[in-house]
Amino acid sequence: MDKRPKVLIIIPAYNEAENLLQVIENIRQHCPQWDHLVVNDGSTDDTEELCSRHGICAVHLPINLGIGGAVQTGYRYACKNGYDIAVQIDGDGQHDVSYLDKILEPLLDQEADIAIGSRFISREGFQSSFLRRTGIWSLSFLIRLCTGVRVYDVTSGFRAVDRRFIRIYADQYPTDYPEPEAIISAVMHGGRIREVPVVMRERGSGSSSIHGLRSAYYMIKVSLSIIICRITFGIRR
Repeated sequence: MDKRPKVLIIIPAYNEAENLLQVIENIRQHCPQWDHLVVNDGSTDDTEELCSRHGICAVHLPINLGIGGAVQTGYRYACKNGYDIAVQIDGDGQHDVSYLDKILEPLLDQEADIAIGSRFISREGFQSSFLRRTGIWSLSFLIRLCTGVRVYDVTSGFRAVDRRFIRIYADQYPTDYPEPEAIISAVMHGGRIREVPVVMRERGSGSSSIHGLRSAYYMIKVSLSIIICRITFGIRR
């Protein structure tokens, strides 16, 4: 009997047709044993046609739900289809799936419920801009202040969760810019979090949705969301 866990790689994608095929080819090369699912978040480019043409398993959302809604769709698919572990990677090519075995290791050894690929442990590869790193460190400090748990790369979308958190995130997942708030939710649900050093790349093409004045808006909104999330969970308990 095959004792391997059933793993799903979730790839949220909004207008990432220029990068997506390379992402899928890397998955097929480095981890063909795991299933993968593209969640096409109402893209206006040819993402849907590309998935059909290359036989890529995909869910095509009729409207753009944002990153939180797209990722939650992936978790709902994983929950419905009985996956033991779900992995998130971005559709822009930043996440190197050759590190996937290392990210899965803490879950397979039952040492963690959530594993996060962190660019700030070994400090190799693409580190983002100074301003963005400053924002990430500020959010890291705020999360530690609210929970007592230290996570360095709080905005990393390269993460894996076990079956329990597949169910939790399938039921409720933060919207907009969900990665930091999802960490708060994990801690409040008693989740054990482990960071794993990885090397990330710059995105293949296109540009991030967070830039300029939107970066300041992001920091304010996410900081408030973290505080409100922490207070809300405190009240529930």
